[in-house]
Amino acid sequence: MKYCKISFLLIITLCLICSVAFAARIEISAPGEQTIPLAMTNLLPMGVGGAQPAVATEFQEVLLGDLQLSGLFDMTDPAAFLSDADRLGLRRTEIDFYQWRMLGSEALIKGGYSVTAGTLTIELRLFDVITQRLLTGRRYKGKLTDVRKIAHTFADQILKSLTGEKGPFSAKIAFISKRTGRKELYMMDVDGHQPIRMTDHRSIVLNPDFSPTRKELIFTSYSKGNPDLYRKEIYTGRESRLSLKQGLNIGGRYSPDGREIALTLSKDKNSEIYLIGTDGTIHRRLTNHYGIDVDPTWSPRGDKIAFVSDRRGNPNIFIVDVHTLEVRRLTYQGKYNATPAWGPKGDRIAYSRMDNGVFNVFTIREDGTDERQLTFGKGSKEHPRWSPDGRFLIYSNDLNGGEKSIWIMRADGTGAKKISAVGGNDSHPAWSDHW
Repeated sequence: MKYCKISFLLIITLCLICSVAFAARIEISAPGEQTIPLAMTNLLPMGVGGAQPAVATEFQEVLLGDLQLSGLFDMTDPAAFLSDADRLGLRRTEIDFYQWRMLGSEALIKGGYSVTAGTLTIELRLFDVITQRLLTGRRYKGKLTDVRKIAHTFADQILKSLTGEKGPFSAKIAFISKRTGRKELYMMDVDGHQPIRMTDHRSIVLNPDFSPTRKELIFTSYSKGNPDLYRKEIYTGRESRLSLKQGLNIGGRYSPDGREIALTLSKDKNSEIYLIGTDGTIHRRLTNHYGIDVDPTWSPRGDKIAFVSDRRGNPNIFIVDVHTLEVRRLTYQGKYNATPAWGPKGDRIAYSRMDNGVFNVFTIREDGTDERQLTFGKGSKEHPRWSPDGRFLIYSNDLNGGEKSIWIMRADGTGAKKISAVGGNDSHPAWSDHW
């Protein structure tokens, strides 16, 4: 299925201006450490073109959802807003900061929009209320259909302004869904909106992964009868078979630099971890054991790969050094550990463990210490994957009567929410890099 790129023009009009006083007073990097009291006013019409309330409503909904999910903010109740909330006031001198201090807000988002000849313009500002300084400002131009994209992009900018690291909300999530009756590849926004079917293989499609350097995906498909590895360009829709060795070509994962792919091949009658180039040529065999080795995941530095093996009996997670081929065991607890995902910070590896017939998501350090269980309760939570900034995890959950859906949560396990629509039986999520 061809995916057409939306024409979207981002114009940066104001450079980031960081207040030393603000940065020294508030430092946030993870939910629960410290929250910032934040007020966000509705978008107001500006210039010619008249009011279009649907634009403001949709923008507010998307931006608020992103900021609440981050866990970094304590949102000021709009019911308490005073007269300044009804004024456009995009300049520092036009804002009554005293009103916002009275409400306990320490940061303020204001914005305006206009629609002229089908072109949408949105101007946005983030202010430090205490020091009365502009922290960041942006002007975005696009189509009326770009409201959600603009909101996600500004949410990323807010996190960058306040934490020093861009948020993940303007990225994309790939997943497998049975909405057509067969497992096909789909892609959607981080909040679950705008799902798009990417394949029409009318077969079984599994295990997507995004390229870190190009707008493309790899996945395994049985459309030719064999589980082959495919590559698909997102915007052009072009796809080709990348690895079609006899037997398994599954679990493909791009290296951090995008130059190699780790995957499981069974061409020699046993499932082993290999490295191949982006042209499909085999570069190296990483494991050589009679056990079944599957589900590779790269360390951020590209020097190690975690994978699942039953070489010691039950499935557990092991780590192989890409250069020396030395293998060591990572997990020792539980009888079934699967689908590891190495975090982008390099400090933790997420995976699923089955106990009493139910999978839950855990994380662990590379040295095997500080194991933490993140999910609990009914439903199997499987195939965890990290956001590009390491703040969130996505996973599949069969909580509702065995039908799987995609869920998102913060990296500490809090804030879990379902994002995929009902009726899809959705699984195998993957999070793109910053879009």
